[in-house]
Amino acid sequence: MDLTAAETRVLGCLLEKQRTTPDMYPLTLNALRLACNQSTNRDPVVGYDDGVIREALHRLERRGFTRLASGRGSRAPKYRHLLADALPMGDDEQALMSVLMLRGPQTPGELKQRGERMHPFGSLEDVHDTLRRLIARGLVVRLDRRPGQKEERYIHLLEERPGAEAPAAGDHGPAAAHTDGEHGSASSAPSDPGPGAAEGSLAALLERVSRLEREMAELRAGQDGSGQPVSRREALPAVHE
Repeated sequence: MDLTAAETRVLGCLLEKQRTTPDMYPLTLNALRLACNQSTNRDPVVGYDDGVIREALHRLERRGFTRLASGRGSRAPKYRHLLADALPMGDDEQALMSVLMLRGPQTPGELKQRGERMHPFGSLEDVHDTLRRLIARGLVVRLDRRPGQKEERYIHLLEERPGAEAPAAGDHGPAAAHTDGEHGSASSAPSDPGPGAAEGSLAALLERVSRLEREMAELRAGQDGSGQPVSRREALPAVHE
């Protein structure tokens, strides 16, 4: 998956509000904007306007993740997610995915605490069991433990994250394919040529432009570099690809 941050936030909010406020679901554009821009239970906190959310909804609809759900008599368009059709999940899986989409990488303990609003996990082992199923489906990956941290953190794989943290050793799935497999290792990726190469290319370009200007001036004067008259065809500078 390669959802944008806005698409992830919109989809996560639709999933969350369906579970926590079913009487308000499907959501209007205004309700969805307020849900996306909440200052609580969100990381990072954002300030999306209606245009950003409409564009995210449009792209999600093309992927088969959302659709317009306004009924007859509705005064405003409403939207619902189609995650149950596109990526069928149990209630426990949906709860963890929603929290991961809205709060970023988290430990199993944090996921249990924050996911209780959507699904009651009996124990921490129930959370681990759900995470194992999501990892097996390629939807979640375990990250390396941070220094001084007792628990590993987990992250969902629906969103493209350039420069994201590497998954923990032994975890497999779509995340590992970015560094190993048919696309080669991360070390084989082309490196940034750096500012020196750009400056060298610019200098070469400026030198070529200056040379062409001199040749065109000589052409207009009807002379070559030695001051002898030349024909128009002979004076034309050679152009190379």
